[in-house]
Amino acid sequence: MQVSQLPASVDSSPQQIPVPEPLVQVTRGAITESRHRGHVVAVDPGGKIVAVLGAPETVTFLRSSAKPHQAIPLIASGAADRYGFSEKEIALACASHSGEPIHTEVAASMLRKIGLGPEDLKCGTHEPFSPEVARELRENGEKPHVLQNNCSGKHAGMLALALHLGAPTETYDQPGSPVQLAIVHTISQFSGIQIEDIAVGVDGCGVPVFGVTVKAMALMYARLMAPPEEFGESTRVACKRIVAAMTRCPELIGGTTDRLDTEMMRATEGSLVSKVGAEGVYTAGVMPCSEWPKGLGLALKIEDGDDHRARPTVVIESLNQLGVLNDEALEAVSRYAFFPVRNRNGEIVGEVRASFKLNREV
Repeated sequence: MQVSQLPASVDSSPQQIPVPEPLVQVTRGAITESRHRGHVVAVDPGGKIVAVLGAPETVTFLRSSAKPHQAIPLIASGAADRYGFSEKEIALACASHSGEPIHTEVAASMLRKIGLGPEDLKCGTHEPFSPEVARELRENGEKPHVLQNNCSGKHAGMLALALHLGAPTETYDQPGSPVQLAIVHTISQFSGIQIEDIAVGVDGCGVPVFGVTVKAMALMYARLMAPPEEFGESTRVACKRIVAAMTRCPELIGGTTDRLDTEMMRATEGSLVSKVGAEGVYTAGVMPCSEWPKGLGLALKIEDGDDHRARPTVVIESLNQLGVLNDEALEAVSRYAFFPVRNRNGEIVGEVRASFKLNREV
């Protein structure tokens, strides 16, 4: 399918706002002080909903949950092999990394292989997600550099694809670039949503970001784990390589410590692909297993955008209810499933916990 331009942005009117369900409650003593609400849906690769809560047709932006799919054209086109990208470099193209040396070194390697430099990246700069790296920069009076941007691997991959396609590298981030047109085609293919119906905005790193339903997000990840035959061999091979890179190099997807994606993939030992997105978005792909022989895609959106206490709590509870996490995996990620509420003396006076039950459709 040939695409000449991205679709126009889609506006959402107040009448279209879906009704979320309570997912997390924050207690202080005997009182529920706050609640986080949202939407959760799990589907099989055929698009059948197997578990749901809230409104699965809620449209929101994928944000960084799109990264594995944004990397598919890089591999399927032959660009990754042309420039000799390693498994670690493929992983970094899918990452929202912490800006540690293990990440910046891989990003720099990608740029060297394609004959470009950090100055060619258009993702901008921000303080590294790693508290240790950020503190070291402040103590040394240094500013963050572009390779520490959590999207530097994704942008290096986009530059490689631009070169491979013979497209201008100066405009690889623009909606009309062949790079972004190849990506939106992939988003459409995996989500099952026509290109003209995909909402388009601008992501934090400056490239187009795509809005689809939460159900479509789940389908994208179910198909990433088990792509249909009709997708073609190059796309199916790309999926396999991306899943392998992410699960074998989880520390490159997030960080060496205290990153939800990394810890989820470490705990599940290669059976789960985990990817966060900003504003309370989360997506996961489950490999075919005894519980889910065809595999599974999970997506959720925390309505208020909370990324810290609500999202990880819902992620772990959802995967547990779906039978994806065994006892060892649950133990490994237990610190993300429960958050104590403390007073100024450090005493526990309440808790943040999951308070929902998924509606199982099977």
